[in-house]
Amino acid sequence: MDRPDSTRPLQARVWRGKTLGMGALVGFWVLSLLAYGYLSWGQGMEKEEEEDGASRAQALGSSDPREPTTSQQPHLIFILTDDQGFRDVGYHGSEIKTPTLDKLAAEGVKLENYYVQPICTPSRSQFITGKYQIHTGLQHSIIRPTQPNCLPLDNATLPQKLKEVGYSTHMVGKWHLGFYRKECMPTQRGFDTFFGSLLGSGDYYTHYKCDSPGMCGYDLYENDNAAWDYDNGIYSTQMYTQRVQHILASHHPSKPLFLYIAYQAVHSPLQAPGRYFEHYRSIININRRRYAAMLSCLDEAISNVTMALKSYGFYNNSIIIYSSDNGGQPTAGGSNWPLRGSKGTYWEGGIRAVGFVHSPLLKNKGTVCKELVHITDWYPTLISLAEGQIDEDIQLDGYDIWETISEGLRSPRVDILHNIDPIYTKAKNGSWAAGYGIWNTAIQSAIRVRHWKLLTGNPGYSDWVPPQSFSNLGPNRWHNERVTLPTGKSVWLFNITADPYERVDLSHRYPGVVKQLLRRLSQFNKTAVPVRYPPKDPRSNPRLNGGVWGPWYKDEYKKKKSSKKKAQKKLKKSKAKPKWQNKARSFPNCPSDASDVTRG
Repeated sequence: MDRPDSTRPLQARVWRGKTLGMGALVGFWVLSLLAYGYLSWGQGMEKEEEEDGASRAQALGSSDPREPTTSQQPHLIFILTDDQGFRDVGYHGSEIKTPTLDKLAAEGVKLENYYVQPICTPSRSQFITGKYQIHTGLQHSIIRPTQPNCLPLDNATLPQKLKEVGYSTHMVGKWHLGFYRKECMPTQRGFDTFFGSLLGSGDYYTHYKCDSPGMCGYDLYENDNAAWDYDNGIYSTQMYTQRVQHILASHHPSKPLFLYIAYQAVHSPLQAPGRYFEHYRSIININRRRYAAMLSCLDEAISNVTMALKSYGFYNNSIIIYSSDNGGQPTAGGSNWPLRGSKGTYWEGGIRAVGFVHSPLLKNKGTVCKELVHITDWYPTLISLAEGQIDEDIQLDGYDIWETISEGLRSPRVDILHNIDPIYTKAKNGSWAAGYGIWNTAIQSAIRVRHWKLLTGNPGYSDWVPPQSFSNLGPNRWHNERVTLPTGKSVWLFNITADPYERVDLSHRYPGVVKQLLRRLSQFNKTAVPVRYPPKDPRSNPRLNGGVWGPWYKDEYKKKKSSKKKAQKKLKKSKAKPKWQNKARSFPNCPSDASDVTRG
């Protein structure tokens, strides 16, 4: 490359003596700038954010944002995916390509005895509180959009505890922990910023959701307000990743960061940008093909997040945790093979999750952890890593498992209460007699104690769904895998270590073990709080809230009911808002997704 003209007059004036070397250095400096500009061309917004990061770094006393003064406390990055099946990652044998996840897991610690809850709200509530569902009142189903319900306000959340020790806390993605009143919103539960959706599902491009006919609204928020300005038809996985990149570009690594990224993918509706279908044309089943495209896009998003952590100086002091919130739904393209059951059930396919930890701070990298780990364990583990304090009077169900993951020590956890749901549909043939007078086996429950797992009541859809089910083989495609539950059965016992696929029921062979686990269930049940599952509130209708799903409850409603005139006046006012009215016209026949919502 020729020397730029702007350097020639300078060199002409300083050609002799020591100034010659100085001129050469200046020329080289200009050349470097030009070369950097050439190599940086096309980066657009990311380049501008990096320059902004450099300015902030200089203002704080650091000359290079890539080499900042790092926080003594680790940056905590928790990535939660939605409905990703146990088999739906490359290193579990999937035909879906996930090179980023495979690499991060291989260089970190794979969690191969890791459990979550079978549906959305329970997993999220247990992650953010460190408590089982029976201790928050959320032991039945999910929080529905129309319910005056949310994560109990008297529970100290993970971001609140991290803020106490100096963390900046940010959430991007799906909340699904209730929003009926302002106090329930993410920004009121410990997050400095929130960008994402409040409900359990919705359109990936329009961010619009119908819970039932006539109950439709917009669901994309920035902090406490509808994010109309971001309604640009961007696919949510990519949009959320861009927001994460912006957060990292705007935050100095010298201050500890907690970043909770709860992607909408790969939950239904099955939508993905067209280019991600290219590698999956051979998949005949359309739902599986769409699901594969969504997961490929998600894998690319995780790659972009990881690169941003490195670019902005966070990576070397970061702990990245990856987890699915529940098992996959085969009818929506997910696969849990060779595990039994699916999302929404207490079989292993519903609760055993994809999970790993990736971090330069791990002592034993490239390993597999087979110790028992549960989603409630992240609460005390992350608070401990952040050098925070857990109040002595708070009864947590999670354990600090960092040494188990990082150093390969034994897990302090020996059991998991998967759940006790007293209002789920009772098993017709369950009884106190079947539970040896210790437990009513009509009640849906599941518990794991060391190697043993016990289920009672109606544990849910119990098939094994092999890979060939995603072909066009027709109604007999499952061959001999379909199982009909025996009449009169309401208790199952498995040795999960020896039989992780739950093929051999041992309840009749080991009645003593059954009794021991039933007693443990009974002990847990004595600590349960009442179920929080209120009826639908008609004031939740987005039509009464400017076309947006959002807080609707006010304290004065406790004293008196709002009049029909006020409701009609509010409805007229909402119709005057052009943005949501235009949105409504775009979806004149928006279908109800109620069946989807029931499964989280």
